[in-house]
Amino acid sequence: MIVATLFKRLFAVICGFLACGYALTVQAQDEPLTLYNDEINSGQVSRENISAYIEWLRQRISDENLPGAAMAIVSRDAVLDVQTWGVRNSQTSEPIDEDSVFRIASVSKTFAGTVASLMVMHNQLHWDTPIIQVLPEIQIGTKKSSRSMTLKNIVSHTTGLMPHAYSNMLDDGVAYEKIQEIFHQIPTVCAPGRCYGYQNVVFSLIADVVEARTLRSYEQYLDEELFVPLHMTTASTGLDQFEANGNATSPHRRVRGNWRVTTVNPAYYTVTPAAGINASILDMAIWARANLGAYPEVLSRSFLELQHSPVVETPRGNYFNRWQGLEHAYYALGWRVFDYRGMRVIHHGGGVRGFRSEVALVPERNLGVVVLFNAETRVANDIVPAFLDNIIN
Repeated sequence: MIVATLFKRLFAVICGFLACGYALTVQAQDEPLTLYNDEINSGQVSRENISAYIEWLRQRISDENLPGAAMAIVSRDAVLDVQTWGVRNSQTSEPIDEDSVFRIASVSKTFAGTVASLMVMHNQLHWDTPIIQVLPEIQIGTKKSSRSMTLKNIVSHTTGLMPHAYSNMLDDGVAYEKIQEIFHQIPTVCAPGRCYGYQNVVFSLIADVVEARTLRSYEQYLDEELFVPLHMTTASTGLDQFEANGNATSPHRRVRGNWRVTTVNPAYYTVTPAAGINASILDMAIWARANLGAYPEVLSRSFLELQHSPVVETPRGNYFNRWQGLEHAYYALGWRVFDYRGMRVIHHGGGVRGFRSEVALVPERNLGVVVLFNAETRVANDIVPAFLDNIIN
């Protein structure tokens, strides 16, 4: 049963309204796929199936003795279910509720991709404008071919640069601004647009582009163009806002078989487009619904079709590419896209120290799921296939 806080948040909304490689081949989609159908209605999943999925997830959380988690199942038309388990901090035993804030890690990239697309839609930049024309002071890559890198290359991870360039420095606590000084040393492995290579640091050039072209900070643009119009009232960016939130969850790692509170790595907050957003399960339910077409005044269906259209095929070898039902996997504009047992799925996962997150949308079935953990757990790897196998049928 959804508690009173959920009804209050939903009423307000109604009234107001890490892990990839690279491939040396690209399979671009020249035309956007039609993902949305006016004939689709909510309720295409039975309460029994929802209950079975929730029970599976509850059991996995119990088996792993996870500190806490939150889940939402949504359609374009409604939040179908919200559940929370466990505590925000294993040392204080304060329960997680629908407004408890998690770090969403690389799911932040879905917002950054949307921000980039909004800039293009507002004619503040073109997809094919070379980044050096926008940020002439920044040198990127070891070969001249990198000079042709565009905003679309950054958003779709087709920069042609060595995958995960300098993510190890973020892991060591080095801030983005310092790493940016050595962007010219990142090996160029192919021409931009010719291969896939997942990035965190380079991806965060999106923030520099926003500031250069709009004279607003990335955080301000994100707030004014997405958080406020969508009434995402707990969503924020940065370590200061995370620590100032009295309902924030704490990160946990397993130490000698037990879950222990761990520290926050502030460096990943300096790459806001890649990993810097904080949000509750209710706000992430809004985001999932928005990407199913619930708020066309903010994100139109035609906008979403372009946003979710594949740009580059992604390689085998990562957790999402090992799902048994997965047929083809791509990266779009800040989102992963794959075919799973004949269904087109829009997806992204995330993980930073002490947190995991998963979002999956099936537009043709008008359904989506979001699960957030305040622990580094492999249970997150199974969230999406379990949802697709047990809910979508």
